[in-house]
Amino acid sequence: MHDQRYAPPAAHVEDVEAPAVGPATRARRFWAAMLDTGIGVFALLLLEAVLPEAIWPGDSGEAWWTLQPADAARDFLLFLLLHGVLLLRRGQTIGKALLGIRIVRSDGGTPSAFQLLAVRHGLLYALMIVPGVGLFVVLVDSLLIFRSSRRCLHDTLADTIVVKA
Repeated sequence: MHDQRYAPPAAHVEDVEAPAVGPATRARRFWAAMLDTGIGVFALLLLEAVLPEAIWPGDSGEAWWTLQPADAARDFLLFLLLHGVLLLRRGQTIGKALLGIRIVRSDGGTPSAFQLLAVRHGLLYALMIVPGVGLFVVLVDSLLIFRSSRRCLHDTLADTIVVKA
């Protein structure tokens, strides 16, 4: 004798898959990078104009093709101040947030702080300041977006991909 009052409800339940998020378009990635660059240049010029030379030194005066680690460290610090919180919380820079794209691991998970800051951005900053190597790295990194995966060199190194948000 079964008492049906305590039986679980009978209902047909199917698993619902989340919609697949595709890679961001090359155009959105390009314009996000342009926005981030413009914001960074504006912030750099503003800081150089407002802050005393002792606190925020301007250009070192060295030729652009010489190794300038102090300038690169200053620029990377500014990058972290502008984009660090958004990168760590949402996988976005200001430009990516404005254009509705974000960074995820290649398996769709959230990238670690090390993946985002040290590998994806820091390693490229370090390579870009090496005379003769920097321009080559930037060129290769930029051209790799034309692969079918739409992943640049920094995406491959950090095991990340930029997707629609």
